[in-house]
Amino acid sequence: MSNRAIELANGEIGSKTPVHPNDDVNKSQSSNDTFPTAMHISIALETNRNLIPQLKELISTLKNKSKEFNTIVKIGRTHLMDATPITVGQEFSGYVTQLENALTRIENNLDFIYELAIGGTAVGTGLNTPKDFDALVCTTIASITKLPFKPAPNKFEALSAHDAIVNFHGALKTLACALHKIANDIRWSASGPRCGIGELTIPANEPGSSIMPGKVNPTQCEALTMIAAQVIGNDTTIAFSGASGNFQLNVYNPVIIYNTLQSIKLLGDGIKSFHNHCAVGIETNGTNIEKNLINSLMLVTALNPHIGYDNAAKIAKKAYSDNTTLKQAALELKLLSEEEFDTFVVPEKMIGH
Repeated sequence: MSNRAIELANGEIGSKTPVHPNDDVNKSQSSNDTFPTAMHISIALETNRNLIPQLKELISTLKNKSKEFNTIVKIGRTHLMDATPITVGQEFSGYVTQLENALTRIENNLDFIYELAIGGTAVGTGLNTPKDFDALVCTTIASITKLPFKPAPNKFEALSAHDAIVNFHGALKTLACALHKIANDIRWSASGPRCGIGELTIPANEPGSSIMPGKVNPTQCEALTMIAAQVIGNDTTIAFSGASGNFQLNVYNPVIIYNTLQSIKLLGDGIKSFHNHCAVGIETNGTNIEKNLINSLMLVTALNPHIGYDNAAKIAKKAYSDNTTLKQAALELKLLSEEEFDTFVVPEKMIGH
């Protein structure tokens, strides 16, 4: 920068005249406070420009899907085994809340990212800075970026530690975990098309196999789970690096910011791709949903208040061993009449209030 200024002033490059690199350009600054400041600014910019808008769009789409699917009753699953009924909309509402909570955590943790180390100079004392230098710089940066940057209240902490970034990336890791769970649920639910669960259909974006004609793979779900794995790995690196500061400086700055920015970009781009090429096209497969619901033995849970847990278990075990329906098993065991069974076992009445 000094040489460029000298060049514009028709001076001799490298002469340090009339603009000196230290006395003029770097006046009141040290790499010890400018580097952490640049780290925080870049994290805040990339998060607000890329990640948050993409996450909000995915939340909106899944919220609409939740409303669209709210009356479609399916069988729930715990431990990958049949459980009591739930609506597809209720299932998707869980995804929406996971992502809304993740967004809230990210936005809350940005408050600490907006605190800048500038003005701390070499070790946090602010040596060689004029009065209110930090506040003036932060005000200028905030004006340019339209983000609420402010001076870090304690420059010793801001220079020697990067707890704010460790904490912030923890929120990114939580988002990654949520996305992994959601993507996995969707690809399990869409598995098949004939020999899997097959309760959801997802867009067929490309041929899935070079040898099996007509095969379609859940590539967007798979990509999102791999992104989640990378972000979770990045978090380990950042945590270790954040713990590795010595006295008034942390020399792990480069690896901290590299991994943080990579996580933000991967999550933002991955969410956008998943949204555009998968989430918007998710539909339900009513035939499979109905078949799985009717065949589930866990509907027997509705009988607990009427005949007791043990008798209900007898019905479920008999139906399973004889490969018959719950109703048939109940009638053969003479525990209920057909009318009573039809009155008590109604999936639509088992989904809560």
